Amino acid sequence: MVARIIFAACAVFMVAAPVFSNSLVSPGPRAGIGKSRLAATANGEWNKLSLNEGRNTEIWTLDGDLLNKVTFFAGIAAGKPLMREADKKNRPLPQVKADMIITDIPVLLETSYRSQYAVNQMVIDKQESAILDGQKAIRFTYSFTKADDDVPRKGEAIGAFVGDQLYLVTYEAPQLYFFDKDIDKFRSLAATIKF
Repeated sequence: MVARIIFAACAVFMVAAPVFSNSLVSPGPRAGIGKSRLAATANGEWNKLSLNEGRNTEIWTLDGDLLNKVTFFAGIAAGKPLMREADKKNRPLPQVKADMIITDIPVLLETSYRSQYAVNQMVIDKQESAILDGQKAIRFTYSFTKADDDVPRKGEAIGAFVGDQLYLVTYEAPQLYFFDKDIDKFRSLAATIKF
């Protein structure tokens, strides 16, 4: 299973290399993440993918987005979806609402994934209150499988509303080996988030 995941990731990068490029995120503070006021301190070198999920998103990875991926959804305003809609007419995404509370964030992510990525199996595993740069937040874990590759993935996220904007940071990786390999790096990164 691990060999299949690694082979698939390598094949995608070999095909996609001419189209997409990465830029290095050096250790240290980084401001303006996702074209917003979000900042974090990189705890080692990361790769920022030029591919993103939408106007206010940014993706960082260590080994490729199929093996480990941190997505910053930064300053998503009320009335906007988390990500760029792939098929707005037939599969519209749910939108951030001004009256949402932090416990709505996991459901927003789940319904967005089910529509956008044809996720046929997703479970929010655990939810707990948290603090993110002094703001009330929610930390949650989840697991999902996309219909196109059947690889069980695990995720952890932390999100908060700052004013009327949603800030959500997710970490995802295949359940087998890769999730546990880099979860501590994600947690260290998430602990440095500033608005």
